[in-house]
Amino acid sequence: MNESLNNAPRALAARGSRGLKWMLLSALVAVSGTVALSAWAQPGGMHHGGMHHGGAGMGMFGGGRGVDRMLDGLNATDAQRTQIKQIMDAARTDLKAQREQGRALRERAMQIFAAPNVDAAAAESVRQQMLQQHDQTSRRTMQAMLDASKVLTPEQRTKLGERMKQRSDAMRERMQRMEREQPRS
Repeated sequence: MNESLNNAPRALAARGSRGLKWMLLSALVAVSGTVALSAWAQPGGMHHGGMHHGGAGMGMFGGGRGVDRMLDGLNATDAQRTQIKQIMDAARTDLKAQREQGRALRERAMQIFAAPNVDAAAAESVRQQMLQQHDQTSRRTMQAMLDASKVLTPEQRTKLGERMKQRSDAMRERMQRMEREQPRS
């Protein structure tokens, strides 16, 4: 009995560590959803201007070849390409500012959690601000997608929808594989 009491702090720490890992993994999945939304049309994967190169400026919002690659598969006209590039450039500018706000919030959250005494009210306040920031990013991303959809024909949108589903399925498979491969504590 006494030994089990002595082991209780270690068991709680291990359970807390697992809980923290799951909380972080859940946050990663939530952020990945937002990221996936902003990377919706890049056929080659998110490494082309995605998380490895700075966050929300991914896929069509990252400039460069993302828009061209997506439109190549849709047989888009020069006029469509020009319009969609303008839409994505404007969204990219807005998302860059939002990405900076998100970075500041993450830094504030780390300061709160690294403090000798964690202020639960401050942590909750930052969490609420993060939710608002994610909502703004999602809203701006969706608006750009809706604006681009008005430029595309129904057939082009159908092709794009099929490609988005394939990318979503591939991302889900990668996440499941990563979860299976993660060592258990």
